[in-house]
Parts: sequence; structure tokens; C-alpha cells
Amino acid sequence: MSTGRAGLAGSIVRTGVALTLAFAILAGGAGYWTVVEAQRLATAPDNPAVMAAARRLPRGLIEDRFGRWIARSARTDTGETYREYRDQSVSHVVGYASVIYGMTGLERAYDAELRGVTRADPIADLLKKFDPQPVDPSDLRTSIDLRLQRAAVEALGSDPGAVVLLDPRTGEVLALASTPTYDASGIANPATARATFAAHEGDERQPLLPRATLGRYVPGSVFKIVTALAGLDAGAIAPDTTYPDQPEAERAGLAVSGFRIRDGHHPQTGSRPLDLVGATEASCNIWYALAGLDTGGQALTETAAELGFGEAIPFELPVASSQVTNGGGPAPGGFSDDVELASASFGQGETFVTPLQMALVAATVANGGVLVQPRLGLALTSERTGTREIGASPSARVVGEEVARAVRDAMVAAVEGELGRQFTAGAKVPGVTTAGKSGTAELGGSGEPHSWFIGFAPAEAPEIAIAVLVERGGRGGERAAPLAGDLMARYFALKEEAG
Repeated sequence: MSTGRAGLAGSIVRTGVALTLAFAILAGGAGYWTVVEAQRLATAPDNPAVMAAARRLPRGLIEDRFGRWIARSARTDTGETYREYRDQSVSHVVGYASVIYGMTGLERAYDAELRGVTRADPIADLLKKFDPQPVDPSDLRTSIDLRLQRAAVEALGSDPGAVVLLDPRTGEVLALASTPTYDASGIANPATARATFAAHEGDERQPLLPRATLGRYVPGSVFKIVTALAGLDAGAIAPDTTYPDQPEAERAGLAVSGFRIRDGHHPQTGSRPLDLVGATEASCNIWYALAGLDTGGQALTETAAELGFGEAIPFELPVASSQVTNGGGPAPGGFSDDVELASASFGQGETFVTPLQMALVAATVANGGVLVQPRLGLALTSERTGTREIGASPSARVVGEEVARAVRDAMVAAVEGELGRQFTAGAKVPGVTTAGKSGTAELGGSGEPHSWFIGFAPAEAPEIAIAVLVERGGRGGERAAPLAGDLMARYFALKEEAG
């Protein structure tokens, strides 16, 4: 009898434990979906309630840094809302919000805030489900200066290309231009969306491609700045490093593992071996190939990685990954051999970059060796919760100040020097010490090379850094350099006007 009671008691206990565990699992699941995942589910763009609200409720404004609207909501005759954009110059930054084609750009990055389903105050955000008016759209103030954005698009004209202009001290992006632009308003308006999108999608010029962030290009000589940073930081080269065989190699080619790397001779330098400043001013491929070989593939790729190569740069918009090499090769750093390393060291080989990445390279030199992550969002303002500043992204030291200073001096010579002016004509800002490096990215075949320029000003206390890429634009000094000089001059003129 006692054995039977003990068995029954044991069964009751086991059943009780099982029921307790089952209820705990159910409670945990309910808590997870109603608390932990509630915010994500409530703000998901594919949530039917969210989709319905998107058709009825206006989104917050998107403004430039001075409060000029660049995106706002309008209504159809049936009362549904849609977005309209100030002009096409901002299309690749703001993107579009379409009930048919979804969202891109800042419209996607700040969708929840613009719709008002996420609040600035975390506590208020958790309690909004009990609010009779839970939706509180926010206006987004960005770092973009609409005047500079328009100027960049106008300067690129009919050429496919990109311009990135930013403050190297804060990472605030003042202009992020890609051409050709596209009609974002046409895609956002339900009445014109399908025809507009189809026309852009079928355009061989690829107007929907944001070249500043997703375009990947051979960098040519602008990549020499990365090689200089890596070599100096590793102690493999110094500012006074020279290579006695460099002048002759300009004439006969530099033999690397049975392959000859060639570079046109610079008559102005004669038979004088160049140092860092001279090689940068003359844009000497041979010197940089030798410097890259001395630096080694591992050090080169490691410094590049600290600058952002090898992975997507943290940013509100999608960014393609830049690379020094395809990787997987048997040589240090993933290079296939010394020939690839030497070629990569002056921006050829398997090296591909985005314009945003190269703007950050220039900004890191300008900022004394410290990389500040780029950003577009400055503040969110709503009627009910007020204004919340969007915090700056973290910064990281890439190289020491002495290394950055040596590279800065070389970049100043590349713009201000007697020989450098011939390669970067038009890049100098009148009355302002300007640092920079032009690039001519050879692509093979009979087409024109890509035209590049990166730089910053004033060199002694930089306020702006820039990268310009013109697809098939010819030599860097012919197209990209003067374009960059004009835009930097425009920045300082606007600053002076503001007083």
C-alpha cells in the first residue's frame, strides 16, 4: 500500500513538473514575442498593419543640415500618401519610399523613425502600445548641404561618377553624389511608379546604382596613399627612403619575378632617386612598387583593413566592400605573388575600391591618422518627444600622427609642388593650402581610364576631405582634380558668405 502511494505521489510530482515546465516555456515564448521581439514585429515593413498605415499616414520630413526639406509627403486624390523629393541630386542619398517597390537610401535606414513607430525615448517606446496615439513621426535632419550636393551633381554632368565630400573631424557627409541620378519622385508616386522604374531599370547607364557607396573601381594612383601609410607605419620605409635602381627602372621597367612593371620616365626628375615626397609628387609607380614589396602583403592588407577595406563600412546606407586583393593566394596577405603585390601597391592588380572608402583614406590622413566613421543622420525631431541628437560613430587610430604628417606633406607636394601641379592642375583651392593625390586607373583595352582625385584642405587644419571618381574620365589631373578643386573652393566660399 505504501509503495502504491509513493508511486502515485511520484507521478503527481512528475506531472506537476512537466506542466510547470510547459507553462514556463509558453510564458517565455509569449514574453519573447510580446516584449523582446515586439518592437521589431511592430515596425517591420512587411507587417500588414505597417503597410496599411504607410498608405494613410505622412512620414516625417528629411532635411539637409540647414533645415531645407529634401523629402516630404504628399497625398493622392484618394487620400493615400506618397513621397516627393526636392530634386534628383539627392536621389541616391535619400532613396525612395514606394508602396510598390519598397524603400532604399535614408528612407529605408530611418523608416521606423520617419513613420513614428519608434520613439527617441526608450521608455516611451516601450510604453507606446498603451498610448491612444502611438504614432509620432520624426523629421530627420541630415549632414548633407543641399548646395554642395547640387554642385557636385552639376560638376559631374553627363559623366557617370561619384563625389564624396565630408568633414574629417566628425565624419559628417556634406555631399554624397552619384551620377546619373534618377527620378525618385516618379518611383514613389503610385501613378507613375511602374513606368518610371521600368525606364530606369532598362537604362544601360545604370542610374539606380549609387556609385559613391556601391560602385567598385580600380583606384590607380590614389591607392598609393594607402601604401605610404602602411609602409611608414610598419617601419618598412621612411620619408627619406630612396631606391637607387628606380630611375633606370623607369626606362627599362622593374623586373619582379620575371615580369616587368613599367612606368613612364619623369624627365623633370632626371636620374635622381626619389623619396616619399618626390615619388608622390611625380606619382612614380616604380617607387611605390618597390615600397610595397618592402612593406609586404601582410602589413599592406592589415593597414587597409584598419581603414575599412575587406568589409562593409558602418554607415546608414549599404556600402560595397573594398579590397586590396582577391585573397586566398599563397603569399602573405593573400596575394598570389610579388607581381600582384607590386601592382596593387600603386593601385592596379586586383584592387577595387568605393569612392566612399577613398574619401575615408584622405580623411584619415587629414585627421592625423584617426579614422572617423561617416554618418548622414544628425538629429530626429518629433512633435511629441522633441529633438534627439544622433550620436557620432566611434573613431579609431589607424596610424600615428608622425606617419600621417609625412603622408600629408607628400600630398601637399602633389598639389602645391612645381611638378605636382602638372598632375593635379586645378585641384588647388586659391588661398588655401591643399593636399591631394590624383589617379589614373588603367582598365585595359581601348577605353579611357577612370579619373580619380582624393584630398583635403586646409592642409594644416583640415575641414573637408574629398574623393572624386569619373568613370572613363581620362587622366586624374584632367577631369577629377579640377572638379575636386572647384567643389572645395565652393565649400570655402559658402563658409565665407555665412560669415
